Amino acid sequence: MIAGAMSGTSADGVDVAVVRIAGRGYEMSPGLLAHHHHPYSVELREAIFAIRAAGETKLRQLAEVGRRISLEHAAAVKEALAVGGVDASELACVAAHGQTLFHDPPLTIQWFDPALVAAEVGCAVVSDFRRADCAAGGQGAPLVPFADYILFRDAARNRVVVNIGGIANLTFVAAGGEIGQLIAFDTGPGNCISDWLCRRFEPRGPGMDIGGERAVRGQVIAAAVDRMLRAEYFRRRPPKSTDGPAMIDLFCSSLQVELARHGLNDLLATACRITAESLMGAMRGFLPGQADEVILSGGGAHNRAIMEHLRESLGGIPLRNTDEFGVPNAAKEAMAFALLGAATLDGVAGNVPSVTGARRGVVLGAVTPRP
Repeated sequence: MIAGAMSGTSADGVDVAVVRIAGRGYEMSPGLLAHHHHPYSVELREAIFAIRAAGETKLRQLAEVGRRISLEHAAAVKEALAVGGVDASELACVAAHGQTLFHDPPLTIQWFDPALVAAEVGCAVVSDFRRADCAAGGQGAPLVPFADYILFRDAARNRVVVNIGGIANLTFVAAGGEIGQLIAFDTGPGNCISDWLCRRFEPRGPGMDIGGERAVRGQVIAAAVDRMLRAEYFRRRPPKSTDGPAMIDLFCSSLQVELARHGLNDLLATACRITAESLMGAMRGFLPGQADEVILSGGGAHNRAIMEHLRESLGGIPLRNTDEFGVPNAAKEAMAFALLGAATLDGVAGNVPSVTGARRGVVLGAVTPRP
């Protein structure tokens, strides 16, 4: 039994999935026992965004933020165990991604103190999953395709598994294909630009456009969408990965005039169109075959503006949710890190070289033993 813990680039908190895992390697079969979301405090979220936006910080602040992130992870795991009626002694480990503070391969920082979490929870911790792939020449991302293959492969259907978090990414799982045939990459922004716009224009607000309700009332600035999507990142072939600050900077440089002339609703509508169009452009430009169905997860799955444009663009291709496959939308990435943690404990490579660009498969993560 493993507790997977994930906090994405939206930095809204920690999702924990307590998972019972049978089997080994690509034949693993997970059973979700409990899922719990533990929100970050407003102060911690603001501190994380300040570091990410500035690209630098004082050493004391870095250490303090790392301790707070780790204590929040420990609290989240203990709360999830209580929800599932599971004792920490029953866990093989906590498998935690940590909080991304910087990602520009081969440089990457997922900030987290595994020894503190091990001491607080009382079990082993597997963490720091990205560095081994970077050391092997990879991007260190995306890593979730390992789980996408286990959870969603099908003998007869080409599936595109899409997650829209702070960053949007996709995994192409070919019908009957092997894991070495996976294609997966970050397509561009997910919710990161919308969240940034909400924090900038309404600093006392919720920090996000809940459900895309404001975006659907805005007018898309079509010229700005076209301008941003001409950027080199969207034309670059995978493997590739990106990060929120890079996409926000690109948005600002692409919309210098519009940022001052347009209201929040129009800017949110434009950000959502960029997310949807970059996803569709990636599907049209970089996949070897037609999708038979698209399977969606992440916070963007609840954004009306994004979803309306995706449905229209996909035509008759079914757009499904991971919930339909027994993988709750909000729990999917935490479940993925539980599977990656199991692979680490079993000595199985958790990266996919065709996805990350690494020279070879490697066992991911560092293990901090039970205290």
